[in-house]
Amino acid sequence: MVTRIQSETLFAEALLHIPGGVNSPVRAFRGVGGQPFFVNSAKGARVTTVDGDELIDYVGTWGPAIHGHAHPAIIAAVKAAADFGTSFGIPNPLEVRMAKLIKAAVPSVGKVRMTNSGTEACMSAIRLARGFTQRDKIIKFDGCYHGHADSLLVKAGSGALTFGHPDSAGVPASFTQHTIVLPFNDVDAVRAAFAANPGQIAGIILEPVPGNAGLYLPQLGYLEALREMTQNDGALLIFDEVMTGFRLARGGAQERFGIRPDLSCFGKIIGGGLPVGAFGGRAEIMDCLAPLGPVYQAGTLSGNPLAMAAGIAALEELEKGDAYSKLEERAAQLRAGMREAALLAGVAVQFNSCGSMFCGYFTDKPVHSLADAMHSDRARFAKYFHGMLAAGIYLAPSQFEAGFISTAHTEADIDATVRAAAKVMKTL
Repeated sequence: MVTRIQSETLFAEALLHIPGGVNSPVRAFRGVGGQPFFVNSAKGARVTTVDGDELIDYVGTWGPAIHGHAHPAIIAAVKAAADFGTSFGIPNPLEVRMAKLIKAAVPSVGKVRMTNSGTEACMSAIRLARGFTQRDKIIKFDGCYHGHADSLLVKAGSGALTFGHPDSAGVPASFTQHTIVLPFNDVDAVRAAFAANPGQIAGIILEPVPGNAGLYLPQLGYLEALREMTQNDGALLIFDEVMTGFRLARGGAQERFGIRPDLSCFGKIIGGGLPVGAFGGRAEIMDCLAPLGPVYQAGTLSGNPLAMAAGIAALEELEKGDAYSKLEERAAQLRAGMREAALLAGVAVQFNSCGSMFCGYFTDKPVHSLADAMHSDRARFAKYFHGMLAAGIYLAPSQFEAGFISTAHTEADIDATVRAAAKVMKTL
């Protein structure tokens, strides 16, 4: 029996001062039961709890830690930048350097603007799409999470889905009346939406590989169909690559699948673990932003020098050596091992993966959409989660979150994970 006395004490205290004891809902373990643990430090592919437990980490601070935790180059960059000041509110050279790095990696981006979170980036991209097209309606897909902006918090994924109510109290119906929600991977539904709303749809926003309802992939031809329909209608195609950007490939999901969206949203990896977001796209669209155009967007800490320094270091590390091939190798090793473990245990598991992202669903049917994901056995997942945690493996505390592999994960880490999974699955 694993005891976490210090974590339990801290959580009891946190409950007195922080709603639910956490600063982001999914951290509360409500999706799996029990109480969250608290972390003192993290290094490489491991986190160390306040109780002294060392865990192999596949959450990776929910995506940013593609190089693992406390990477020396990133830590050095942050320390060096801090010597010059933590914030200016004035243009600084690192902002320009970051913009150039993003443009060089993502050909669809002609200009880019920094924000402080992925939520801000998606919210701003939606406003820009509406301003550029002079249309009001937006198509999103159920299970795709684009941050907690009011107009997008409709049938969302991530923490909202974990708690069983994808919508949120406090969002007036009038705020979402121009948001059309459709099932993912259903081309006919999108065609019908365009037919029913001629000349009214400003754009489609989607996670090209949804990672906030677990993980499932676009079916063959789906992204191409969305690109064609938006182009034919004069609407914009917006890729939310906050999670997939710089992870599935240097140029993100759009490089991996060969699709060129009009606007893209970024976050996570481009901040090296510090708060960050960005959105970019064709120059003629981006130039509609103030101060050049009528679409207003601003942020006191946008382009923060510490975040820029950390993000630049993270991106530059990805350009060295064989980072992406290493990630693919580790992912293939984990995928093969987990499927074999499930087979030997006689447990029905759909193990979906794309690049260094993955998710296992306890169901005997393929998962291609939120509706498919909802058929998974969440009680079995909760038991599996706690079994893996007891074995020193930290997975996301929700069936509806993707896992992440970093360049810091070793073959030995993957082997240890597969061995633990094989033992735990036999108890399910």
